[in-house]
Amino acid sequence: TEIDWKAYMQEVEGFANGTLDYTQLKGDTGPLVYPAGFVYIFLGLYHATGRGSDIRLAQYLFAALYLLNLLLVFRIYCRTNKVPPYVFFFMCCASYRIHSIFVLRLFNDPVAMAILFLAINLFLEERWSWGCLLFSLAVSVKMNILLFAPGLLFLLLQRFGLLGCIPKLCICALLQVVLGLPFLLVNPIGYLTRSFDLGRQFQFKWTVNWRFLPEEVFQNRAFHAVLLLAHLAGLGLFALHRWHSSKDSILTLLKDPAKRKPPSPPLTVNDILWQASHVCPLNASAQIVFILFSSNFLGVCCSRSLHYQFYVWYFHTLPYLLWCTPTTKLAHMPKVLLLGVIELCWNTYPSTVCSSLSLHICHGLILLQLWYGMAPTPVSHTPTPSRKRTATSKKAQ
Repeated sequence: TEIDWKAYMQEVEGFANGTLDYTQLKGDTGPLVYPAGFVYIFLGLYHATGRGSDIRLAQYLFAALYLLNLLLVFRIYCRTNKVPPYVFFFMCCASYRIHSIFVLRLFNDPVAMAILFLAINLFLEERWSWGCLLFSLAVSVKMNILLFAPGLLFLLLQRFGLLGCIPKLCICALLQVVLGLPFLLVNPIGYLTRSFDLGRQFQFKWTVNWRFLPEEVFQNRAFHAVLLLAHLAGLGLFALHRWHSSKDSILTLLKDPAKRKPPSPPLTVNDILWQASHVCPLNASAQIVFILFSSNFLGVCCSRSLHYQFYVWYFHTLPYLLWCTPTTKLAHMPKVLLLGVIELCWNTYPSTVCSSLSLHICHGLILLQLWYGMAPTPVSHTPTPSRKRTATSKKAQ
């Protein structure tokens, strides 16, 4: 359980000793491949734990981070009011892999996700500037947070228009420059290529999601291009047909919100009844969470490889993705079963053809549920007469 922690400590030790050339920061597992925010946070842990030697103290700190992460997630779920309370038991107590990622392996992934969930809490409070600042900080710890970026961009355009969202994007960019400045001044190319390497190859032996493929296909650049196209297509479809609720063109998001058309007239009673029986209408907070969580989930589904620590990228979002759509009493059990199968897939080591295929099937079922469960409400419907009214009319005849 100490391999990654020791490598992290070796990587930041070079910075502590005055090395500012990013290409010279290395550990037993290879060169440093995370942005500068990772260096500063784990440098603090390096000094707090006696140069990384007090691993027990580090585990206590990560246990506190785990509890803080749960608190932030629960606060998000309370604002959306979509997930039944019993599901939180599975989130807290039923995942050996998540507990291992936090407290046994001390990965940087949960650090990035905790900061991300804090940013989402700020978005829900309509504190978009502070939220963007923390979102950028999370990106600086690990790049997987960029999977939420398409959803965040959509939300910024929706609320501020093109010109209004530029200052928020500048906040994100400026923080990256400030954090990386010491390294950019010494070796800018080395810093950018190491910390934001989007073309890095992954080892086949660690993949959780593509074990059923031959290794030569897994490593093939054409396969990576297909996954990227699938990811972009999925984002485009969700942005056009599931995130964008207005009947106007999606290009209206580029306009100033004050200059957009007024909202559509209120729904009729029949529209509301149809909506209640076919889709799950979202309040403002739930809509923000749906867009961000689904944006990340699409990225996870199309990832070139998922390693075991990557489970934390979307574990805490799965209950929302499953329960934000309409759920009958009999449908609760299949959703719980999906959570259990996904957990089993992530706890199968090494991954097998069966476990990786099962994971893709579960992801596919969730995507289908999101697509059909969040379908937009039709403009109008022909009123359906009630039984009582029908009986009365027959008697009149």
